[in-house]
Amino acid sequence: MKNASWLAALDHELEAGGVPTVERSEAVVEAEGFLAEAGEAALDHFGPPGEYAQSLIAALVPTPSRPAGKPRSIALAATRVSKSYRSNLVLAELSLTVAAGEVVAVIGPNGVGKSTLLRILAGLERPDHGLIERAGSVGYVPQSGGLDPYLRAVEHFELFGAARGRTRPEARREGFELANQLRWDATSAPTARDLSGGTYQKLSVISAMIGYPDLLILDEPYQGMDAESTRRLWEL
Repeated sequence: MKNASWLAALDHELEAGGVPTVERSEAVVEAEGFLAEAGEAALDHFGPPGEYAQSLIAALVPTPSRPAGKPRSIALAATRVSKSYRSNLVLAELSLTVAAGEVVAVIGPNGVGKSTLLRILAGLERPDHGLIERAGSVGYVPQSGGLDPYLRAVEHFELFGAARGRTRPEARREGFELANQLRWDATSAPTARDLSGGTYQKLSVISAMIGYPDLLILDEPYQGMDAESTRRLWEL
């Protein structure tokens, strides 16, 4: 399937799933831009358009309102957040609320501040103005980096586990269990710098999930992963 046909099928699936026109267009443009930059086949990277569409629909289509008296607890709230670099305004009074158990997709063209927003939400950058409130612990997967190139997978599990109050045996056990769910045998994995791009991303995701944080923030976590690994990542 050619990329143009895949994108057309994705648009059709999103429309059938009730995704509003603006959000549907942005999602297709985002996928098209990524494929153009990466030079990859859509089917190989994202998998069948129907399956990929379902993950987007879950994030983009509003869920029915809960009955009165049963509000969902808030996991993350950003109120009127602004951020500038020198004279360049990146974020302008952005507000966002994420309920517990909710999946939210942040989409948009390159350079509009998505990664900056995620770093602020994760607590790695301070906004110039606005308020960030988080309930519970946070796991963060950056778009690139975040791992020590000279540490092996098991050493990353122990390092990130220590930050979560896990003992070394507990951290190793959780890390290997998560790796198995992504169909990766991490027991004899080499240092991070010697991993393939897709496997490096798996290690990044697993390290962020050690200790099972209450909130998980992912910045393009499936870069370099094949379709099967991407599907398993979203299942996880």
